Amino acid sequence: MRILLFTGKGGVGKSTIAAGTSALAAAKGQRTLVLSTDAAHSLADAFGAQVGSEPTQVADNLFVQQVDAQLRFEQSWSEIQGYLLSVLDVAGVDPIAAEEMTVIPGAEEVLALLELRLHALSGEWDAIVVDCAPTAETLRLLALPEALGWYMQRVFPVERRVVKALKPVLSRAAGVPMPEESVFDAVERLHFELDEVRSLLSGPHASVRLVLTPENVVLAEARRSFTTLSLFGYRVDGVIANRVFPAEGADDWRAGWVRAQDAVLAQVAQSFAGLPVWQSVYRSGEPVGVDALAELAADVYGEDDPLAAPQGDGPFRITRNHSGAQLSLALPFVSRAEVDLARNGDELVLTVGSYRRLLTLPSGLARYRVAGARVEEGELQVRFEERNT
Repeated sequence: MRILLFTGKGGVGKSTIAAGTSALAAAKGQRTLVLSTDAAHSLADAFGAQVGSEPTQVADNLFVQQVDAQLRFEQSWSEIQGYLLSVLDVAGVDPIAAEEMTVIPGAEEVLALLELRLHALSGEWDAIVVDCAPTAETLRLLALPEALGWYMQRVFPVERRVVKALKPVLSRAAGVPMPEESVFDAVERLHFELDEVRSLLSGPHASVRLVLTPENVVLAEARRSFTTLSLFGYRVDGVIANRVFPAEGADDWRAGWVRAQDAVLAQVAQSFAGLPVWQSVYRSGEPVGVDALAELAADVYGEDDPLAAPQGDGPFRITRNHSGAQLSLALPFVSRAEVDLARNGDELVLTVGSYRRLLTLPSGLARYRVAGARVEEGELQVRFEERNT
């Protein structure tokens, strides 16, 4: 099964490209589901069809879903929310305000990822195409499973034992209800499900495609997104430049746009060297409906397979050598000065810009010492050696 995620700066046309890719995949005989983690839910508009909270068939082999966030929220968060509401009630918080305070920021996107997990495990689909939220929200979302994993490994077990041992005392002393075992079970279940999502999306059959328009500001954001996606172990397998002005028959005004876009497209090719860069020309009309979307995607991909498996080892790999091992992590567009690296027990703490990743070392590396690190040709390389060498 193939999983494709599409993201990009808001307004670049990622929903249209995601819908077109799914329509083309279905036309080629692949049983395809396309769903949205974007709260705007533009897929129904793109297909010109009524779409429900369950997979809705819009063509042969093609199904579209807009996740019922309220239903999924009740299934995955209600136990935790109930406990938080009881605490806020004791604190005298207004019930309406308390309910708003206990909703996860970006809950709809998180729950759409849990829906993706269910569909991936079902075995019903040859391809799942995800129309993600704009890049900033997507990056925060994809960083969530690993951040929750750190909490579950380091804090959660201790917290659970303390509450269990001191629950009667704490309840009387603080006057605040302590969480029941069912609340801890719900947190544990949410972590397990999100960890499975992370494994799916960082696995060999999943990848991200960046959608951009030929503008310098948009390109700058796409470059940053490429860096951050790589930092968290997600593979980018291509870039789609959307709304490219055709050079033929251009009047003076459009000719100026063509020249400006050509300059940016040259930077795109240089920035994402080694990745396919597809182009989608600016059309006279908006593509709406399955046929129009499939035609757009056929023009974009040409002879290329829109579901081609991603190539290479991915952004993260470990290689052994005679003196120890080397951990390599792709960090495109980053210099050594922009990377902060620290060792904390069996973790490497990587900070790039405003993003931090706590990378738990495999057991085979945890007993080694860090002998050196460098950034070379867009890749962080960390050398490990035996402690007695």
